[in-house]
Amino acid sequence: MVGLALARAGAEPHVTARSGARIVARGVSHCFPLKTGTLPVLERIDLTVEPGEFVALLGPSGCGKSTLLRLIAGLERADVGQLTHDDLPIVRPEPSRIVVFQDPTLFPWRTVWENASLGLQARGVLRSQRHRVDEALALVGLGEFATALPHQLSGGMAQRVALARALVNDPALLLMDEPLGKLDSLTRLAMQSELVGLWRRTGFSALLVTHDIEEAFFMAQRVIVLSNRPARIVTELRNDLPYPRHRGDPALNSLRHRTLQALGLDGTW
Repeated sequence: MVGLALARAGAEPHVTARSGARIVARGVSHCFPLKTGTLPVLERIDLTVEPGEFVALLGPSGCGKSTLLRLIAGLERADVGQLTHDDLPIVRPEPSRIVVFQDPTLFPWRTVWENASLGLQARGVLRSQRHRVDEALALVGLGEFATALPHQLSGGMAQRVALARALVNDPALLLMDEPLGKLDSLTRLAMQSELVGLWRRTGFSALLVTHDIEEAFFMAQRVIVLSNRPARIVTELRNDLPYPRHRGDPALNSLRHRTLQALGLDGTW
């Protein structure tokens, strides 16, 4: 796909989709307002995602992983600290930073092709960029299902449609909030490999939120381990194993052990 420069009112200046975004978080802290006060969620997070890098955020459920993802997406503003995309402040959502959620949220009355085209339609460029939808569906292996309706799809296929909807925008950064969490175990394993394949072919930067240790190290080049809420970075572990990776590799077991140690959960190892 060819990068598409942004030209819509209110967009962040000069940011365009490209092969991979550089994301930097410095001293980011965040709280949720409650009737009784505030609930600290993130505490002094320093994080860098280099262009084209695949990074996973790993930690206990409810620790603040998804909140950090939303801040990077521009869906919320951090209370403290700075977030930048290619050295520009992140102040609002932007089409080159795309979020894929756990639920694919497809419109049941729209075909696969029509669901995948939503981003281009919303930006008023669908007529001139129709080829992007076909390219995105081909990338996720759904070219033959363009006219199918969501109820005719399996869970894995529906999530592929959500991925195609993201890829249509030629993202510089793909933010994934447990996108495989609702899939059965066999489909989840297959989709992990497919997501890595998409990332390797397209070159976007990827940030994955998960609480699955095996998933994090099978997919990512670097894993950021977060503590319980308020989330702090406990450790960062680099995985230099080449792709394609093999789940039985002893190096993956070693990384899993080190992660459990960092979280204080290795007592039964």
